[in-house]
Amino acid sequence: MAKKKTVFLLGASGSMGGETFKELQRRKDRFNLVLLLRPSRKNKKNFGKYENDPSVKIIWGDIRNYDDVLKGVTGADYVLNCAAIIPAAADYVPHATMQTIYWGTVNIVNAIKAQPNGDNIKFAGIGSVAEIGDRLDNIHMARVGDPIKPAIGDNYSVAKVRAERYVVESGLKHWVWIRQTFITIPNTVSLMAPLMFHQPIETMIEFCTSRDSGRLFANLCEDDVPEDFWRRIYDVGGGPNCRISYLDLMSRMFKMLGLGDYKDLFERNWFARRNFHCVYWEDSHVLNDYLHFQKDTVDSYFQMVWDESPWFFKMGTWPVIKQIMPKKLIKWGLFYGMCRFSKNGPLYWMKHDTAMRDRITAFFGSKEKWEAIPDWGVDMPNFNPDWIRLDHGYDESKEKLELSDLQGAAKFRGGELLSTEWNGDMYTKLRWRCGLDHEFEASPFLVLKGGHWCDTCQPPDWNYDAIARVNPFFAQVWYPNHDKDENHYYDETCIADIL
Repeated sequence: MAKKKTVFLLGASGSMGGETFKELQRRKDRFNLVLLLRPSRKNKKNFGKYENDPSVKIIWGDIRNYDDVLKGVTGADYVLNCAAIIPAAADYVPHATMQTIYWGTVNIVNAIKAQPNGDNIKFAGIGSVAEIGDRLDNIHMARVGDPIKPAIGDNYSVAKVRAERYVVESGLKHWVWIRQTFITIPNTVSLMAPLMFHQPIETMIEFCTSRDSGRLFANLCEDDVPEDFWRRIYDVGGGPNCRISYLDLMSRMFKMLGLGDYKDLFERNWFARRNFHCVYWEDSHVLNDYLHFQKDTVDSYFQMVWDESPWFFKMGTWPVIKQIMPKKLIKWGLFYGMCRFSKNGPLYWMKHDTAMRDRITAFFGSKEKWEAIPDWGVDMPNFNPDWIRLDHGYDESKEKLELSDLQGAAKFRGGELLSTEWNGDMYTKLRWRCGLDHEFEASPFLVLKGGHWCDTCQPPDWNYDAIARVNPFFAQVWYPNHDKDENHYYDETCIADIL
């Protein structure tokens, strides 16, 4: 019998990590699990029963503590990092978010390097579709290599971008960075929060269910994954069968739960005009070709939601309940309260427009543009299926790039390649200069295949206007949603500091 492999899983208490844990538990004949969990009361309750399971070892600790991470990495064959502080919590604790996502990743990489067999340990880091920011009509189809552009004020995506950059440039022999899309979970009630109003109604979403995500990460640990899978960035999505617009998602969800038509539950100007994330992926099939995880569809997701919805939500579908449950109560008692009284709600920003100027500018352009948003039924988005494929600034069909290709790509990004020699290795760091005259080091893989550029220009400064003026590559994702003469004001500190 083959020796069981050891998987060190971080973040098993979350939706994605939890499904990964369940899936690997089903394969306990092939895997031993080591979990790093915070010793919270909830985690002790949910995972305490596994402390006597010979296939599971629990380390009660914190990803921010290197010694805790080192314990888990030692002896591991695979390291799967699903740990994170996610929105909207990340908006309020920017420093803890950076420590957990970025510095936690640094701890993992350093712990792997400290192992005598570090080259054999396989590490999967989890990124996010949030790294590329908002991509609305015409540019709603995205792929790896498109410009990195965290939404303004999004501490979560900033931390993910920095973690991704660190992993790509780490020198590890076996790493993979997986940009996860919107993970749909059966507990849709938990998604009813002020953050839902940050999403423009016309956003195109290719989601991935938590169930498919768990299958993805478990399959990553199997023996049939080839060597050429590693040292790459992938986009995670459920494929064409998991594509839907945000407006259609809301419409179908609320009707299914008996809450009625979205037009009766929300005002249109409660929803942002831009500055969130989610896209259709052009290349989500690439990862699926390796790991064969895409099983769910839009229909199967809604069935999961229905099956696991609490009884009081299903009551809304009963005819007698429909007659006595006024839609105005749901609208003004529930959703209006989220949008108006939470500091994360757009109506709160408008009420406190001076203090929330940064947020209003980022999500709406100005208070005047917010006031000009029409009612439902007027100038509604048509969800045009046509899309523009972004130019990456080099011949992507070439099997082996030359120095001149890198020079041309740098010029398309408004800068230049300062290094005059290159050995052809995509992971060798070279010297570059951006259009704002910052010099930096980065590998060709990070720049051309990852969509990164100058680390000095990266958020939280969010100096996107100035970057777009000198960087045609970045301008492709900035100007579709921003006028060239639009007056922007973004504080250089994290927007969360004023909340």
